[in-house]
Amino acid sequence: QVRLVESGGRLVQAGGSLRLSCEASGDTFSRYDMGWFRQAPGKEREFVAAISWSGRDTSYADSVRGRFTISRDNAENTGFLQMNSLKTEDTAVYYCAAKVGLGPLRQLTLRDGVEYWGIGTLVTVSS
Repeated sequence: QVRLVESGGRLVQAGGSLRLSCEASGDTFSRYDMGWFRQAPGKEREFVAAISWSGRDTSYADSVRGRFTISRDNAENTGFLQMNSLKTEDTAVYYCAAKVGLGPLRQLTLRDGVEYWGIGTLVTVSS
């Protein structure tokens, strides 16, 4: 099984940028589709972005499309989420997620489709 550890969360001003990283260990990273979810205080965990095991396919939530970019480096066992033009409503704990790369990527847009979770990293966007 794969273990996921996020990093890069911090306080940032609205309009700024931030890059989150998700380091995988314990298994061959390229076996897995990976993605990002987030959970704001008092709200349910929601899908943000996903990328296929090869990096060829991506998917984004409407709320972040055009501002966030998901990518991965299989040689380094690391995934990334580049976040630009941050808004206060992007404030949340961001979780890395993964599932074995079988089946369509859209399975990873649902919480029930996630097989492995990281512990999360907090992103706070101030006005």
